Amino acid sequence: MTRQLDLSDPLARETAAERARLADLYAGLRPDQWAAASLCTGWRVREVLAHVTMPYRHSALRVLRGIAAARGKFDRFADRIAHEDTDHLSDAELLAALRDNVEHPWRPPGGGQAGALSHDVIHGLDVTEALGLPRPPADRVRHVLESAGPRAFAYFGTDLAGVRLVATDAEVSVGEGPRVVELPAVDLLLRITGRVTPGSV
Repeated sequence: MTRQLDLSDPLARETAAERARLADLYAGLRPDQWAAASLCTGWRVREVLAHVTMPYRHSALRVLRGIAAARGKFDRFADRIAHEDTDHLSDAELLAALRDNVEHPWRPPGGGQAGALSHDVIHGLDVTEALGLPRPPADRVRHVLESAGPRAFAYFGTDLAGVRLVATDAEVSVGEGPRVVELPAVDLLLRITGRVTPGSV
C-alpha cells in the first residue's frame, strides 16, 4: 500500500491543503504564466513546480547520486535537475505530479512535517507572488513562521539581530529585539526567506 500523510497531524493536514490549493491555482495558468519568472532566481514557474515535485518523481538514490555528482552542492543539483525535468515534462505532467501527490509523506531530511509544509508554502509563494495569485491563509503561514529558527535564518542568510517580526494577521512573532516590524504573516515570511530586498526588514 502506498504510504500517505498522517492526516491526524495538524501540520500534515495543512501540508495537504496547501498542495491542493496550489494545484487548483496552477490548473488555471496560461502558457505564458507557466513560462514566467518566479521569485527563485533563474527559475520559471515550471522549474519551481519541477523542484517541488522532485521527491515524488525521483528516488532517494537518484537524488543522492545527483548531489554527489554536484560535489555535495544540493542547490547546484536542484537547479540542474529542475531544468532537466522541465526539458522533457509538459506543464500538464508537472501539475499531475503535484495533484497526484497531495498526501505524499515526503519530508526534507531533518525537517520533519514542519519542514515539508515550509517547503510547499515557500515555493508556492515563489509562484503566487510572482503572478499575483491568492496567498496562503495567514494561519497556515503561522505554522511555517513558528518553525523558523537559527537553522532557517542561516540557510537564507537572514540577520534578525535586534529585530522582532510580528504578524498583523496571525498570532506569531519571530526574533527578539527593540525594533519591531509589523506586517502580514506572508510578508514576514518573504523577508525571512530573502524573497525581498535584504535591507527592507
